Amino acid sequence: MNKATRDKKQVKSEKNEVEGLRNQLARALADYDNLRKRTEAEKQLWLKFAKQELLIRILPVLDTLEVAQSHLKDKGLELAIVQFQNIFKEEGIEQIAEKGRFDEKIHEAVDLVDGGEKDTVAQVLQKGYKFKDPAVGGAGGEVIRPAKVRVFKGSDEDKKKEGVSE
Repeated sequence: MNKATRDKKQVKSEKNEVEGLRNQLARALADYDNLRKRTEAEKQLWLKFAKQELLIRILPVLDTLEVAQSHLKDKGLELAIVQFQNIFKEEGIEQIAEKGRFDEKIHEAVDLVDGGEKDTVAQVLQKGYKFKDPAVGGAGGEVIRPAKVRVFKGSDEDKKKEGVSE
């Protein structure tokens, strides 16, 4: 084998090695970019859960302030409650609608009462809240505390209708 043929083979071998190294580098960079994106997504998820957990722990404080305000009618207390509510709103915590049809996904029935339209909320005993993540456009909403409610059983007339239809 002459020197020119050997040099061509060596150049070809070195080109193949360089191409292989380029491919390895491209894969390593893609893996790194995927890892970076996954780590950032996990970090955002952890932050969301940490924030949500803190807000859940503060909800009873807001409940207490609202009860105190219903008795005291204090302007300073009212201002504190509004500030809490604004923070919750900014962070994606939204109060669950108080009245209407009973929905087991957002309500926890703690008592049944006579009268009213069957399966409607008679009274809210503790407000419920859901978390609407502002980072994802606030779509939907995850219940973080169901509303504790009393639910109407319905009237005697409703019960008679049910008895007839059975």
